[in-house]
Amino acid sequence: MFTDVVGYTALSQYNEALAMELLEEHRKLMRPFFPKYNGREVKTIGDAFLVEFASALEAVRCAFAMQNAMHDLNSKRPEARMIQIRIGVHSGDVIHSQNDVYGDAVNVASRIESLADPGGICVSEEVYKQTKNKFELPMSSIGKKELKNVTEPVEVFRVVEPWQQSGSQDAGHFPRDRIAILPFRSMSPDPTDEYLAEGITEEIISTVSGISGLSVISRTSVMGYKGTTKRVGEIGKELKVGSVLEGSFRKAGNRIRVTTQLIDVEADKHLWAQNYDRNLDDVFEVQSDVAKQVAEALRVKVLSPEMERMVKKPTENTAAYTHYLKGRSLWNKRGIDDLKQARRYFEDSIREDPNFALGYVGIADCSLLLRNNWSLDSQSNLKIAREMVAKALELDQSCAEAHATRGLLLTVEYKHREAEEEYKRAIELKPSYATAHQWYFQVLENMGRRNEAHEQIEKALELDPLSPIINENYGGYYFFDVRDYRRALDLYKRAAELGMLSAHGMMAMAYGKLKMFEDMRKEGAIVTRETKDSFPMGEVGDEAFFAWMEGDLQKLRIVLPKIEEHPQETGWNNTLLAMAFAQLGDKDRVFELLEKAFAENEGHLSGLKTGEFFDGIRSDPRYFDLLKRLGLD
Repeated sequence: MFTDVVGYTALSQYNEALAMELLEEHRKLMRPFFPKYNGREVKTIGDAFLVEFASALEAVRCAFAMQNAMHDLNSKRPEARMIQIRIGVHSGDVIHSQNDVYGDAVNVASRIESLADPGGICVSEEVYKQTKNKFELPMSSIGKKELKNVTEPVEVFRVVEPWQQSGSQDAGHFPRDRIAILPFRSMSPDPTDEYLAEGITEEIISTVSGISGLSVISRTSVMGYKGTTKRVGEIGKELKVGSVLEGSFRKAGNRIRVTTQLIDVEADKHLWAQNYDRNLDDVFEVQSDVAKQVAEALRVKVLSPEMERMVKKPTENTAAYTHYLKGRSLWNKRGIDDLKQARRYFEDSIREDPNFALGYVGIADCSLLLRNNWSLDSQSNLKIAREMVAKALELDQSCAEAHATRGLLLTVEYKHREAEEEYKRAIELKPSYATAHQWYFQVLENMGRRNEAHEQIEKALELDPLSPIINENYGGYYFFDVRDYRRALDLYKRAAELGMLSAHGMMAMAYGKLKMFEDMRKEGAIVTRETKDSFPMGEVGDEAFFAWMEGDLQKLRIVLPKIEEHPQETGWNNTLLAMAFAQLGDKDRVFELLEKAFAENEGHLSGLKTGEFFDGIRSDPRYFDLLKRLGLD
């Protein structure tokens, strides 16, 4: 494999300091990929790499992984800081001498690399024949090429990367049945009516999400466009949608006016528009009618059960729904204080309407995340979640959110196959409910069904691209399953940029695996500072974590007993302690802690089958016994 940086020579003449900075960044990003695919870096030649692989297939897979990482990096950067590389791959005999390689095969690879487009990969006919029907992406011939110092013309093939494929998302051609419903603008003079406008947006999203023929962007992602001045075309490109619904809301006394318009993004034209002048009590009828009109305009068939759910009102009480919306807005942030305040709003919603199923689901969701994500009041929060989910389903068996939350509850109880059925039911009821796909991903991941898990987290991200928690969990897929710490780090950074506090902790872990210890300490300190009220001994937890990541086992042995004395104050749980003791090789202590975690239904224990931190105990009979009891054998 030959690689080089596009335009590096010109950049170094224009801005040498920037050129050197980008070159070093490029090298740091690329180098970890080589050993992952059994590659050996032979040498660097200026801005180029020469790499030798054990097989043509691994070389091509490595090339795509590199270009994919670079594509993701460039998508978040201004043009002046983009790094584009070309890659060429050829297979043939070489001569080894003093850790270098020579011969015609090396020359051919270097010439093929120069034929690749910026960000592209070219391979020789030999590589094409060896990887055909084995490599996941298509390849197309660009014809036979005369190569310098090569006697015979060589047929060269181009790897067609996802963003280059015809009709690909990067080309800006997105299906019309993929839709974003933007926040409705409040035109009322009373600022307190803002939540009613949000309520209309939320309920239309929820109702349209129940139509199986449509793919609807989740509320988390569209709310970032509230008050935006961006054009519909820009929004469509950013959210990768072919249709956009926008509208406004005005309230005067008990009367409301709702205006709506559905826009074809690519053609930039209206598909449908409608004004509604109704009483406030009729707001849910407006929302269900909008959903029906959207489906008709996009020529999507609405099934009979879907129609029944569309006309069903979640509550007759506007105040209850307003409290619910406030709670969901905070719940999406996932911070400790956010979850506690969100739970109070959900409690207010069911005080207003004791028959409002979604309010009970909200309380259960907050309780589960406070115990699962933050290890707070484990048993009492689990008890509350059980009671709230049961009440929600008693009130409404067709509530998709309730089934998804019951799936999460069953996952905590290690009933993974039952949880899977609940997630399937939730997705059947509301195909565009991103949270159901995200939680389903986690249970599939726990069971070691990696490919299916990847499909679900990809679907979740497709439905909610700006969701901080989904970006963080996607990072977890690359960290724990694929063990691609660079890719994981990029996703954790994205989650942190979107406001996810816990993502800073995951960034610290990724930096630790990459031996970037200064960055690790910086990110870890952010979480400790922001959670000081809940975990007053967080610095002690940091001490242990940093020693663990840096391989300072002596220090780790000294600090761990302090954490065992005060686990709640440090924010550690039994599973995390078990991981740390696994690094010390103390298997008996590991299993003692894992048994405690099992008895207390710790959510993180479900990652026992795939998490790398338990690699050292996987031959122990006690490990297989525990997997069986967890339902993961």
